[in-house]
Parts: sequence; structure tokens; C-alpha cells
Amino acid sequence: MDVIELLPRLRLLRFPVGQAYLWRDGEELTLIDAGLVGSGPAIADAVAGLGRAPGDVRRIVLTHFHEDHAGGAGEFAALSGAEVVAHHLDAPFVSGERPGPAPVFEDWELPIHAEVSRHLPEGEPVRPRHVTPVSDGDVLDFGGGARVIHVPGHTDGSIALFVPDEGVLFTGDTVAASPVDGAMMPGVFNLDRPRLLDSFHRLAGLDSEVACFGHGDPVVGRASRALREAADRHPAAG
Repeated sequence: MDVIELLPRLRLLRFPVGQAYLWRDGEELTLIDAGLVGSGPAIADAVAGLGRAPGDVRRIVLTHFHEDHAGGAGEFAALSGAEVVAHHLDAPFVSGERPGPAPVFEDWELPIHAEVSRHLPEGEPVRPRHVTPVSDGDVLDFGGGARVIHVPGHTDGSIALFVPDEGVLFTGDTVAASPVDGAMMPGVFNLDRPRLLDSFHRLAGLDSEVACFGHGDPVVGRASRALREAADRHPAAG
């Protein structure tokens, strides 16, 4: 796993599939997404690299329930004692109470999904003992107040997080960066692509300076401009 400094308070954790982020408030840390099944020790190593212990991570905020984002949540929560947070519509899938719905694949997505699946580990994730549900407009206690933004489409309970004091936006898989040229694009493997496009446009309306995606290189500087330009290339369904 690669650990990359984006800002003095923000690190990118890059896994074989997908990525997560560590946010620092003094001695307290917040983990946004938790990588694949088995990622707990690697996340603990990243925390140690900041001179902190796993117990300094107070919360794990999941942008959605898919295994490349939530697979390591229960494992790292057991190591750290961190609270696990997810939107109330995705929380039952994170906890294992119910199986989550499969994406509705576009034909062109099928070979991409087959290639991605080759890199996913086998085995069931460790489930969190408890998942704290959140809703649109809730404010989480990090970064001076991180606002929960419900962005359905990729999953019904997908969320983004916006830290207005720092201008940092965590998009989850509602937005991605193209592996070809780095351009912003709507996320793939969605439950409802028209709803995802509406959510994409909602995020483009925010005044963000930094945009952190679930897949692809983040944009550090003038992110809202790039998001608006991408939104113009992908009209909203509604």
C-alpha cells in the first residue's frame, strides 16, 4: 500500500483496488473508507507512520458499502476501537445484516469489472460490531465540521463528505479520475446511473479546492472548477 501526503493534515492510502484517506486533527485521526478485506494491518502501519497508534483513529467513515471501501472496516475497528459510520441506507450491508444489491452494469463496464475482480481478495470481511447511521446534512466532528452529503446512484446510501473550512471534498465513487488522462468522470458500476449523474452535479456545485476520489488521483487545487467542467460534459438526468 502506498501512503501519499496530499496536505499536511491529509494522507492518501492507495490499495491494489481503490483508496482511503487519513485526516488528522491534532492527535485525533479520521479514516475515510477502509480498503479491501485484510487491509487492517496496512492501515495500522500507515497510522504508525504518522507517529500515532490505531487507537488515535476515532472514526471510520464509509462512503458506501462496496467491498473495496468497506472490506477492511470491521478489521481495523477491532484493532483501533474506532466508531464505524455509514449512511443509514447502506449501514445494514456494512454490518452484514443484509446482502447489498449488485450494480446494474453497462455493457462496456463488464470487461473492466472482470479485470478489477481479479485483484479482489477472497474471504468474508470482519463485520463491525456496530455501524452508526448518518443522513444528509449531518455534521461529523473532524476538520472543523465535515458535512455529510447524500449522493445516491452508485449505491442508494452513497455519501460524500465536505470539509468547508479546508475546501476538501471526499466524493466516494460518485466521481472518479480517469486512469488514462486524470480527467474527472462519473463513477462506474452503479446501481442507478441517472441518479448518480444528478449527484455528480450536486457535488460540482460545491466550493471545493481539493477533491478526493475513491479511484484515481485526487485534484489538489481548483477542484470545483474541474468538477464543473466535468459536469458540463456529463449532463444530469433530471
